[in-house]
Amino acid sequence: MYNCYLFDFDGTLVDSMPTYLSAMLRILDENNVNYPKDIAKTITPLGLKGTAEYYINTMGLKMPKEKLTSLMKEYMLDGYFHTIPAKPNVIKVLKELKSRGASLNVLTASPHLTLDVCLKRLGMWELFDKVWSCDDFNTTKADPNIYLMAAEKMNTPAENVLFLDDNLNADLTAKSAGMLVCGVYDESSKDYVEQMKAATDFYIYDFSELLCL
Repeated sequence: MYNCYLFDFDGTLVDSMPTYLSAMLRILDENNVNYPKDIAKTITPLGLKGTAEYYINTMGLKMPKEKLTSLMKEYMLDGYFHTIPAKPNVIKVLKELKSRGASLNVLTASPHLTLDVCLKRLGMWELFDKVWSCDDFNTTKADPNIYLMAAEKMNTPAENVLFLDDNLNADLTAKSAGMLVCGVYDESSKDYVEQMKAATDFYIYDFSELLCL
């Protein structure tokens, strides 16, 4: 068992990737913007602001950033407010880790608007010491510095933090920042399982496996 955990949210703690990606891709579809099959790997760690900037600067979408992020939130709200479930065994394992004295924390690309209400609805909010959106650091999970800043706020050296994420790029970036990294299976990233296993210190298919690390 580790003393300090830093969890991704979408696809790691909750089964929200279909909702998250649907909102992101709906905007491209509505504006007739073509995108690669593996776009999820790129945009998932970026957060809403980062994804909006990527859409505008890289994909050529002509829309003000503020309008883009507002649309993303609008399209995501219902799922996070009412229907998205925790992934199997997540709540039980978090409670067990908490009972053992571990520090549990969240770092996600999702905004607090959807993040906080979903964690509270599922009864997970009180289990975490810190709950951060990328917005709190004014950068994205594609930036190694965000992991170092989070470690500093947790008063723990980066190398003593176990970071868990279902996204290959986020796992690679956290690893480059010096954190221990555990890849997490999610249907949305099933094509990258072997790459994630090669890039991380651990890999789990079910949260119950976390208690054995």
